Amino acid sequence: MSRSVLLLRAVNVSGRNSVPMARLREVLEERTELAAVSTYIASGNILCATPDDPEAARATVRRLIAEEFGVDTPVIHRTHAELVATEAAQPFPDGEARYVHAMFLEGPPAPGAVAALEQRLVPGERIALVGQDLWIDYAEGGVHSTKLTTSVLNRALGVAGTARNLRTTQKLIDLTA
Repeated sequence: MSRSVLLLRAVNVSGRNSVPMARLREVLEERTELAAVSTYIASGNILCATPDDPEAARATVRRLIAEEFGVDTPVIHRTHAELVATEAAQPFPDGEARYVHAMFLEGPPAPGAVAALEQRLVPGERIALVGQDLWIDYAEGGVHSTKLTTSVLNRALGVAGTARNLRTTQKLIDLTA
């Protein structure tokens, strides 16, 4: 059985967009065809057997979260193989794991997105597009000192995405193996 992860964007952050993972697992088990459902940490990582139709699964999960919890959040799908491939191609092997993040995108970014984002980098930051994943090395200041805010990323990319640090990405690889 191949496994995948469905990544939720901006849930359970600073008391907003509350989606309790235990209840989410119950809802998914009761109301979807997803198999072997589990979650990893409260930030919205749903592990499951790879769905036959990932796009339909994404849409269903998004709809159910909106119905059950009143939260409209993008749901992004990655298979184990996709996670492995993007991590292997990760362009910042010299970066500190806590500062290196993968932003998993719903689809291809807008033309010129990376060039537009490069204009906003603070000293020491780096970005690179690997397939449909934007890798960001936030450097020593971390996410708290970046100018790559959610609104800046959304505007430049033209597509929704959700970020996970390198450690979490590697853990998701282990959990989907």
